[in-house]
Amino acid sequence: MLNQLVVVGRLVKDPELRKTETGRNMTSITLAVPRAYKNTNGEYDTDFIDCILWSNVAETTTEYCHKGDLLGVKGRVQTRMVEKEEEKPKQVTEIIGERVTFLSSNHKTETVEKED
Repeated sequence: MLNQLVVVGRLVKDPELRKTETGRNMTSITLAVPRAYKNTNGEYDTDFIDCILWSNVAETTTEYCHKGDLLGVKGRVQTRMVEKEEEKPKQVTEIIGERVTFLSSNHKTETVEKED
């Protein structure tokens, strides 16, 4: 079995580095990914895909990437249940990014991978 994918899209907003309670660095990013086909109105729809980045991948992406930059994210799909007060539990699907390639920014093209 295999759970691996690559997504290429533009950052919706600047990434912000956060620390977990255990002191681990992470950031959440959203990529705007246009579909490859037109809808019934003759327009291209866009999917907004949430990605979670950890450790050095999160640090480097936060340092060098900004809203509108084109990124490639290689990772795996993860689903989890999110519970909020007075709401029904909701299933969330997101990409856990293991590798990020900066495809367009003010810096040269660069790839960052997680360290084991």
